[in-house]
Amino acid sequence: MRRSVERAFWDLVAEFPSPYAAGEAMGVSTRVVWRWLEESGGVKPRLAQPTRSLTYEERCRIEALHAAKVRPAEIARRLGRHRSTITRELTRNATARGAKGNYGAVNAQSKADQRACRPKVAKLATNQRLQHEVQDRLRKDHSPEQIARRLRQDFPDDAEMRVSHETIYQSLYVQSRGGLKRELTRHLRTGRTLRKPHRQPDQRRQRFAGMVMISERPADVEDRAVPGHWEGDLILGSTESGSAVGTLVERTTRFVMLLHLPGGHTAEIVQEAMVAKMATLPEQLRRSLTWDQGSEMANHIQIAEATGLSIYFCDPHSPWQRGSNENTNGLLRQYLPKGTDLSFYGPGMLDQVAAQLNARPRKTLKWRTPAEELEALLSGPSDPPVATTG
Repeated sequence: MRRSVERAFWDLVAEFPSPYAAGEAMGVSTRVVWRWLEESGGVKPRLAQPTRSLTYEERCRIEALHAAKVRPAEIARRLGRHRSTITRELTRNATARGAKGNYGAVNAQSKADQRACRPKVAKLATNQRLQHEVQDRLRKDHSPEQIARRLRQDFPDDAEMRVSHETIYQSLYVQSRGGLKRELTRHLRTGRTLRKPHRQPDQRRQRFAGMVMISERPADVEDRAVPGHWEGDLILGSTESGSAVGTLVERTTRFVMLLHLPGGHTAEIVQEAMVAKMATLPEQLRRSLTWDQGSEMANHIQIAEATGLSIYFCDPHSPWQRGSNENTNGLLRQYLPKGTDLSFYGPGMLDQVAAQLNARPRKTLKWRTPAEELEALLSGPSDPPVATTG
């Protein structure tokens, strides 16, 4: 049970401003979320998925539910399986073939175990005629799919001369499957000697159009030598209120500004608050902003155009890429507790909270305050006046 909850948590993290917000939405305590983050280093771990084959415990549940006249589709829903899996199980592993009413878990498990122990013969390794035919067509630069489809047409009445394109690929790339010589891969369109797995759709597509990832962020942002580079995030209020406060932290000085978000944290509301807050800063302090891939940044192009900021996005499940911001969010919880309605805090109150944080001495600043560091940056006679949090 714990693993399934943790797996669901990691699947949900990308949809929330922070891992703690995802945990809150699932009813998982902050302590548990922290432990999961610490154990994984903040990276989504590879948690074991449910086994592909039905377990004996699942077969016992199928037996009981089927005996109670529960439909296969409902059994599948309760077990979290596809309904075709349940239908196939009731057909293949019944006491008598096709007698779905005589399904028993012990007998079904025994049949499944026997099939699992029975090795499957590689068709191309044993059928020399088929093997030679496939190899000849590969040498003519036919693709595995073209070969598989054409064999059905050329040998319509000969089942021994049929093979799937996936079997051909397996025989080429997985030598334990045998049958075809590896050097024939050069006749494939890609010419690869190793098969390249397809990425999942969410790996191929960007969350928003025009995103620039953190990997493309200039080096001067990384070393904090040049001021004007910000990290941003949301801290969420209670689930019932749907409230949030935007946080902005300047990487060099750790100077904090808070965004008042009345009426929620949609992309439009965040855009309006961000543009207004950045307008209080001189141009040399508006260089870049790094944010996660939360939906509140869907209008990032409009924000960049209005503020002059270069906006970079963190990788999914990588809160450490905004380390200053994550640390500041923890400090802010002293003033903005979890589970409260953050819409209670108006712009003036948020400015006071930011001012208190900016007046705290920081070890990373050699015990100077963020406000002092920002003042030092802007104290030159030709510089604009110090930015406020208003």
